[in-house]
Parts: sequence; structure tokens; C-alpha cells
Amino acid sequence: MKFWKMHGLGNDYVVIDNRDGAISDAEAPKLAKKLCERRRSVGADGLLLVVNSKIADVKMRIFNADGSEAEMCGNGIRCFAKYCYENKIVAKEEFNVETLAGTKKVWLNLKNGEVSSVKVDMGTPNWNRQSLPMKGEGTCISEDLEVDGEPYNITCLSIGNPHCVIFVDNIDDFPVEYLGPIIENHQVFPKRVNVEFAQVLSKKEIKLRVWERGCGETLACGTGACATVVAANKLGKIGNKVTVHLLGGDLEIEVGEHLLMTGAAEKVFEGKMF
Repeated sequence: MKFWKMHGLGNDYVVIDNRDGAISDAEAPKLAKKLCERRRSVGADGLLLVVNSKIADVKMRIFNADGSEAEMCGNGIRCFAKYCYENKIVAKEEFNVETLAGTKKVWLNLKNGEVSSVKVDMGTPNWNRQSLPMKGEGTCISEDLEVDGEPYNITCLSIGNPHCVIFVDNIDDFPVEYLGPIIENHQVFPKRVNVEFAQVLSKKEIKLRVWERGCGETLACGTGACATVVAANKLGKIGNKVTVHLLGGDLEIEVGEHLLMTGAAEKVFEGKMF
């Protein structure tokens, strides 16, 4: 079985063409855990499977390093789009990808016949607590969540997957590794949550660290960047076009009728499993 190792701003994935169904639904979570283990295997934040679609050009399935299946992944879909184009699975510079969070349109930026970056229509955010899901009624915008006896101001929304955004004064010194897993597994989030810790630098720039559900802190998170920009925009902290500085690099996010995200996608190497 052949695979590509890829990354989007350091958020890394093992990508496999599974249009023939060789990897069953029962096997996929176990394979993700095995392949994503660092030092003893390929190592990655997740496994991406290419699957046939009846409603789009192709379908993407995403499995986190712990074997859980994710609805959507912003960095992953850019890698997925590059993989599909360069392996001639989809021979178009604009195409649709089916995900558990709905169908997403991608636009490829090419350089010498290879994909250098990808723009993704991330759709529209859902503010209803039930969409995450999150306990309670209505929305959660700038509300306090008690963690270890301390209140943290949070804004929660879904970008096809659940996010909890917290704005801080100094992201470099913030205890992400400590608070991340506590909030991810907080009882208010029945299916856990991705946690964003953000520092607003200006109306056009945000510095961000992300604790991803099922992965831990990653170098980048596309949906997390989108969720953070939307939350900051709603709270009046930033404008409509923002550069998000993540540990692995930068993403360009535009807030409009739909959320648009642009960023790089890289192939690291390819290999075979025996």
C-alpha cells in the first residue's frame, strides 16, 4: 500500500488513496493510531483517506492520531487537494471535496505543474451550541468557563468541527499544554473540543496556538485559524482580512459571505507499507 507523507504548515498527515476500499471502516481507526505514532512509525497528526464520492469530485475522511474520526481539517484538506491533483485523481484546478462537514470547494495555485498553495471555501460558521455540541442553549459568545476554579472567557463555534476560542495577552507564556487537555475534555463539551489560544496583534494580525482534539498541540490548524478569526471579528477585535501566525507558518483568512482560507501544502516523502 502506497502513501504520501504531507504537511500544511507543519500539521502533518499520512495520505492514502482508498478508492478501492482496501482499508475498511473497522480498520481505519487502528491504522491511523499505528501510522501516526511518532518514532515507532511514520508519525503524523492524522491519516487522510481518499474515497469515492457520489456528490463531489472526491471524498476526504480524516482520522486523528488517537483513531477518532474528525469532521473537517483545514490544513488537511489543502494537503488532500494537492495529493489528488498531483496523482491525477482529480484533473481540475478547481474542484469539490466531500467531508463530514459538508462539501468544500478548493482552488489550486500551481507552480511548474505542482500545487504550491490552496484556497479553501470553509463555508459559514455555526454559533449554536448544539452544533459543537456544547451543553446549554443558544450561543456561547464571550462567556466565562470555570477551569480549576479560574474563569476563562471563551467564544465557541463550529467550522464543521467544534472550537473554543480564548483570547490572551501573551500567547508565548500561556500554559497551553496544561489548559488545553482540560478544556478539550471539559464536561460542557460532550464530544470534546478543539481549543484556540489567541493573541490579537493588530486589526490584521493574530498570533495563535492550538490544542487539537485527539492530537494535542499542533504546529497549525486551519479550522482553528478560521474559528479564531471569526470569533475575533464578531467581538470587534479585527477586520475582515487577517494573517494568522501559527507555530508552523502563516494562513490568510478572509471573512465574508463564506470563510476563505489560503495556505501552503507540502509533500514530505512517499513510501510503501508491507
